[in-house]
Amino acid sequence: MIGNDVIDLAQSRIESSWQRKGFLEKIFTPDEQELIKNHPDQEIMVWLLWSMKEAAYKIYNRQTKIREYSPKKLSCIINSLHENDASGEVTYNQNIYYTKTLITSESIHTIAVSVLKDINSVIEVKDEGVVKDENGIPYLATLSSTLLKDISISRHGRFEKLVTIN
Repeated sequence: MIGNDVIDLAQSRIESSWQRKGFLEKIFTPDEQELIKNHPDQEIMVWLLWSMKEAAYKIYNRQTKIREYSPKKLSCIINSLHENDASGEVTYNQNIYYTKTLITSESIHTIAVSVLKDINSVIEVKDEGVVKDENGIPYLATLSSTLLKDISISRHGRFEKLVTIN
C-alpha cells in the first residue's frame, strides 16, 4: 500500500505558524520535538515530520477505513537525513510504514509504503483514470486490466503528486 504528502513551503508559511505556542506539543511526540529543536533548519524538520505522518496516515486509513487523525499517535523515526532527502519509519497502532522524502527549496514530498521492498518501485502518474470508493479512497483504473490499483494523491499550494507502486 502507498501514501504520500507534498508540502508547498511557500504556502505553509502563509497558512501555518508552526512557531505559535502549543503547536509542536499538539502535533509531535517528545522525541520529534527534540529532533525539531536540534535541527539547524527547524522549519524543514517540522514539515518533514508532518509529511511523514500524513503519508503514513493515508495508508492506515486505506487499510482500516478509520478516519481518525491523531498526529501524536504517529511516531516518526528518521533513519537517514541529507540536505535533499530523508528516509525513515512511522509507527501507528503497531503498524510500521517506511518513508522516503525529497526536500527542495520549494517543497517537501514524502512517500510511504507498508512493505519496505516497494519503496523504490513508486512512480508518479497523471490524473487520469482515478476513481474513489464509497469511503473516498482513490484507486487507479488501468486500461490493461479491470483491476484497480492503489494510488495516493496529495495537493498543496502549487504542487500535486499522484503516486502508485509500479
